Amino acid sequence: MPRMTTERIASVPRVDPSTTSGEREALEQWLDFHRATLASKCEGLDDAQLRTLSAPPSDLNLLGLVRHMAEVERGWFRRVLAGEKEAGWIYSTAEDSDRDIHATDEDTYEEAYATWQAEIAHARTLAAPHGLDDLGVGEHRTGRTFNLRWIYLHMIEEYARHNGHADLLRERIDGATGD
Repeated sequence: MPRMTTERIASVPRVDPSTTSGEREALEQWLDFHRATLASKCEGLDDAQLRTLSAPPSDLNLLGLVRHMAEVERGWFRRVLAGEKEAGWIYSTAEDSDRDIHATDEDTYEEAYATWQAEIAHARTLAAPHGLDDLGVGEHRTGRTFNLRWIYLHMIEEYARHNGHADLLRERIDGATGD
């Protein structure tokens, strides 16, 4: 398999977070940086490549990661922060709680990407009027309450962890490496 350069995945715009910004701005910049990183890992791949599994027995793939992050965005911002009880799961079902990762042949990256981006836009809208210390009004499965600061930090952690997976998946698919 030919080795790809990082230029192949570098056209998704990522803005380096400022080294002098305040707390909220830094949290939002780092979250956006990690969102853009996942998008860049998927760029230029076809649906078959996006479905490439990591390594047995794992069924992790890039399409599934994008779908998973749409679910995560929805869960933390709609359900936990805003208390949108009607905001059910996008992909997961009672029969398959990991349905976000388990894409079928009918599932496409175009749909997953559009859904993910819509959830990101909605998350930004929901977070905008809140201060970092504001508590979410929704219910989390643990029964615990979370402030916006914690949600931002968790989202950064969630993306960072999955971007590590995305790095390995992308290298497996076409050899491309890089941030």
